[in-house]
Order: sequence, then C-alpha cells, then structure tokens
Amino acid sequence: MRKNRSAALAAASFLLLTGAGIAAAPSAVAGTPGGTRADDRNSDFNGDGYEDVLVGAPGATVSGQQGAGLVTAQYGSSRGMNTTSVARFSQSTAGVAGAAEAGDGFGKAVATGDLDADGYDDAIVGIPGEDIGDTADAGGVAILWGSQQGLSGDNSDWLETQEPTKGEQFGSHLAAAHLTGETPGDILAVLDRDDLELFAYDAAPQADGQAPLRRQATERLSAAAEQRDITPKSLTTGDYDGNGYADLVVSGVTVGDEPGHGWSAYFSGNADGLKYEHDLRGGPVTASGDIDHDGYDDLVTGEPNSPDDGGETLTGGLVGVRYGGADGLKDEAKWWTQDSVDVPGVAERGDGWGGDLSVADTNGDGYADVAIGAPGEDIGTVADAGAVWVLRGSQAGLTGVGAKSWDQDSADISGVPEKGDKWGGQVRLTDPNNDGRFGLLAAAPGENAGDGVIWVLSAGASGITAAGSWTYGAESLGAPGKGAAFGAAIDE
Repeated sequence: MRKNRSAALAAASFLLLTGAGIAAAPSAVAGTPGGTRADDRNSDFNGDGYEDVLVGAPGATVSGQQGAGLVTAQYGSSRGMNTTSVARFSQSTAGVAGAAEAGDGFGKAVATGDLDADGYDDAIVGIPGEDIGDTADAGGVAILWGSQQGLSGDNSDWLETQEPTKGEQFGSHLAAAHLTGETPGDILAVLDRDDLELFAYDAAPQADGQAPLRRQATERLSAAAEQRDITPKSLTTGDYDGNGYADLVVSGVTVGDEPGHGWSAYFSGNADGLKYEHDLRGGPVTASGDIDHDGYDDLVTGEPNSPDDGGETLTGGLVGVRYGGADGLKDEAKWWTQDSVDVPGVAERGDGWGGDLSVADTNGDGYADVAIGAPGEDIGTVADAGAVWVLRGSQAGLTGVGAKSWDQDSADISGVPEKGDKWGGQVRLTDPNNDGRFGLLAAAPGENAGDGVIWVLSAGASGITAAGSWTYGAESLGAPGKGAAFGAAIDE
C-alpha cells in the first residue's frame, strides 16, 4: 500500500502530447519497439546487446501474501536464455517501493524502454491492485532502472495517478517508445480502467518523492477528432510512417449501443509531439512489426471475442493487419480467421483466436511473422486447453502459406491438454542470442492449477520448431510458483 499522493496534471481519455521540441534522441534510444530490426527492440537491461525477457507472475504468493505478485528478468547471451541468469523482483525486494500485499497483482502488466536515455533499458511493472492509502485497487507502477549490472531494486522508483480512485487500476497496461523529439528518452504510456497518461524522464525532484518522470502537458482530443466510446484495453507502438519516431495505438472495445467491437485510436509520433490521426477498426489486442519488409512497421490487431450486431460471438476470433507506409497506417485492413486459406484449424465460437499477438522475424528472411495465441481453443473434447499459430510474413504481406500451429497434443510439445490451461494466453517472439531469428515463448498461465508455465520453441532457417522445446515456471527461476499465474504477462 502506498500513502503518498502525486501532484500533476489530471489524466484524460486518449490524450495528446504537446510542447516544444528538443534535440533528437541519441542512438541508444533511436529504435522503435515493436519493429523487427535489432535496434528496434528495447529489452536489453544490461546493455550487452542481447535481448532480455521480462515475465509477470501476478498471482504469486510473496511474504505470505497471496496474489501480491512478482516479475522475473532473464538475461540473454550468446547461448540464449536460460533459467540461471535471472533476477526476481517483488514489493518485498529491497528498495522496491511499497510492501507485498494480497491482491496487489505486481507484474500483471510489464513493459520495457530506455526512459532516461542512458543506453540501458528499464523495466516497467504495473501493479493495478495496489491500494493507495484507503483507496482500494487504485493501482501503481514500479520502475526498475537498467544499468551495466542489469536491473536492481535498490534504485527503483514509483508512479501513481494524480487523484487515485477506487478500482482505477492504474498500471493495467503499459508501453514505452521514443514517441516525440520532446525528450531524449522513451515516453512511458500508462493505461488504467478508463484513461491514458504519458510520462517523460525529468531528473529534477518530483512531488512527494515520485519517480523522475514528469507527466506531460496534455489536452483532450480536438473537436475535429472522431469520438468513439471505447474502453481502452491495450497499447502498442511502431514506426508506421518511417519518420524515425514511434507511433502509438490505443486499442479497446466499444461500449454503448453496439458493445464489444474492437476499435483503436491511432496517434502519429513527430518531432514536436503526438498527433491524432484517426480511429480504426480492430482490437483490443495489438502488436506491431514490419511484415512485408518495406521499412514501415505494420499494425496487427486481435479480436478474440468478435461479436455480431446482436452481441453474440460471431467467430472464434479475428486478426486484422493494417500496413504502414509514407502516410502512416492504411485505412483498409486484411482480416484473418482460422477459416482463412492455408491457416490450420477451424474457427469455432470461444476459441479466442487473437487473444495475444507477437510480431518478429522467426527465420531471418527479413519479413516479420505473426504469432497468434488462442487460449480458448478446445483440443478434442478438452475445453479451453489453448493453442498457438505462427503465420509468415512475405513481400505481399501476411500469408497463410507455411503457417504452423501447436498445442499440448502436438509432437515435441511436453504435457497434455487440460481444461483451462489456456496455452497461448501469452505469446512472445524473442531473440535472446541475437542471431536474427526470433524463437517463441508460449505461456499457459492456467497450467498446473494456475501455477503457470512457459514453453520455449526455438527458431531456425525454417522458422519456429517444436523439436527440442522445453518448459519452465516460476519455481524453475527460484521464485514461488503456487498459483503464480506465471506468464500472465510477457513484455512485447
């Protein structure tokens, strides 16, 4: 529980960033997370050139407090990722603000970015169940700063919203990227139940001992901007127009007369601030990368519970692709389901296809591929066992040709399908050995009665393969595992 209150500008729903521009970012932060080039990734906490992996276990029992939550950081190397080069953090870690309390959900959301432009990426941890004083579930965010030695709790910092309210759940979703030229570091975007707040690094002391991150001057969308009643659910960034600044997509679902449809608000990043472009169909799950290798990132949206006009589930899930270009994201989307040509499987209600997404190049051909989780997929008669697909990128864009899928009944995948495992609840393409081929992490947060397990599938010249796959959970990393929901969040 936190007792202090910050003093800053009030949050607003779908905000714009404004202000005078400053010098361009140094090369250390010039990349745009979500892209597929090495300098586009932002998960290197110790600056050794190898991508690291940040995993949340929000259900973990810490210091006897059920659901207090924790995160793990696995450091990459020339040998890839393992279960020994690991750091573990919770609110019982020395230096981390607050205390481990039941239901905090530390690690329910995670993100990375170089906020202070020192060349080391930082870990951002959402704690949406945090109580602020007597205000239940107001939420908070912990910042673990990167360094040559990696992450440490000793120099961590804390963020909370200006006026905490009950059930606000500040820190529910997070993203960081170099969105504008107004600051040399990455901008941090934080979602709560209803609103978005933006923060930029400022070394000057902040109110009440808060993190050296200054809330940005904001204004509501102009009257000209299209208004849509959307509950925000996720954030993604990518350089869709190729101008060197990341763009931001805030994605959610509609409420009101036609509820449950995925829609997103698209903001372009520029030297002098974010600019609202337009709303677009698709969401609430999002990821970004350059699928057609044209130098512009593309937006992938997932709608795992796509309803028809009567509110009934229309498909087993819907994935959309919008391609970037000199003018940014195109209005027209290409839609995919399990019934699309060359895609394995059959679309069935409740599959949750598109429940999570990740975009990166799995075979080193320069075209980003798309990993798609379907945690509601039934395997035979086993309900909600879950499955994962990878669709390939090409010069013509995403294609079903060569698509693959796996579940716990597949060859070389350990375990057996069990009801509620939700295999594929999180998917992450990662390259911890820096060979240019991104392997797959497939999480089943419901595995082993909610302990959570991650499967590691390597990548080669033909892309992802299950041969030699292996698994690990929180206990494999020296952390408490019972009911931890390990893998419920993995940084994209």
